[in-house]
Amino acid sequence: MRIVYFTHSLQSCWNHGNAHFLRGITRALLTSGHDVAVFEPAESWSRTNLMLESDVAAASTFSTSFPDLSIRSRFLDNDLGAMLEGADVVIVHEWNEPDLVAAIGAWRKGVGKFCLLFHDTHHRMVSEPNAMAHFDLSGYDGVLAFGETLSAAYRVQGWGDRVFTWHEAADTTHFRPPSIQTERKGAVWIGNWGDGERGQELQNYALDPISRLGLPLDVYGVRYPSAALAALSASGAQYHGWVANAHTPAVFARHVLTIHVPRRFYVTHLPGIPTIRVFEALACGIPLVSAPWHDVEGLFSPGADFLLADTPSQMEAHLRAVMHDAALRGSLAAHGLETIRTRHSCNLRAEQLLTIIAQLQDADPEEAV
Repeated sequence: MRIVYFTHSLQSCWNHGNAHFLRGITRALLTSGHDVAVFEPAESWSRTNLMLESDVAAASTFSTSFPDLSIRSRFLDNDLGAMLEGADVVIVHEWNEPDLVAAIGAWRKGVGKFCLLFHDTHHRMVSEPNAMAHFDLSGYDGVLAFGETLSAAYRVQGWGDRVFTWHEAADTTHFRPPSIQTERKGAVWIGNWGDGERGQELQNYALDPISRLGLPLDVYGVRYPSAALAALSASGAQYHGWVANAHTPAVFARHVLTIHVPRRFYVTHLPGIPTIRVFEALACGIPLVSAPWHDVEGLFSPGADFLLADTPSQMEAHLRAVMHDAALRGSLAAHGLETIRTRHSCNLRAEQLLTIIAQLQDADPEEAV
């Protein structure tokens, strides 16, 4: 089967977490014998900022780390027919421009005989419904939403059983425990500051308890304003800037534990949707301690896969326990890793995708590919 994906960027993961998941899904589909092509703008904001912020070596990380994927990556051109030629399935990510989203839908309604899916991995359907109203999805067969609460928002818009919850996952071919264990020190937080959606939470659940415990904390990410950098410095944390997603397994391997602090909107309005960093950290076998979030879909087993804190004081207690209890660290790492391998790998998500496509084809046999 030929699958064509239109994304904001496969090549750049600078403040673009969807690239993490898409790389893993592309690899899983290729391993299953499918033909996959990925198209992206040549001047996406993610790739442009990566080129501005990083040196040449860092900017070339994608091609050197993922040579099997780089040959599948294409820049958009003006010939939509050529990009869609031979496609059995087309998936369009919601960070594409509305004009492109509409044009692909119009092609599907006209001459296209492929299954067309819209892939949503953000909270704009709930936080900015007016912005999402600019997307013409009338030519689309279905929606892939990365959490059940987001799927519910699409059902309200009339999508019914044509919206499917399709969570992110870890590429376990890349994110895995180190083959040789080396000395680990302190804690690590990998995450972008974004628009300050978790600024106070980072202070309460990461910087303050880490500082009180006297633990070293390394921080990686982008878009940290001067006030955020000052807060990191005041707490004793070391800021290291952007790190390519391909390099994060090595970063995890150098630390005793990692911290998860979800963006506020996913706690208050879209519960049950964890960041992809949770999947990737657990896949690397590092103990994880999390600020509050509500796993309403039962993706994990809090207390076994990771420790969940309801208050800053509980966060401090959890961090102290993990740092000083080797048996606890071993149990968390093993349980979390097993959960990823059995429930949340990109290989499993690829299988789910193929099942979704089959369901849509069965529902409309005249359009079956």
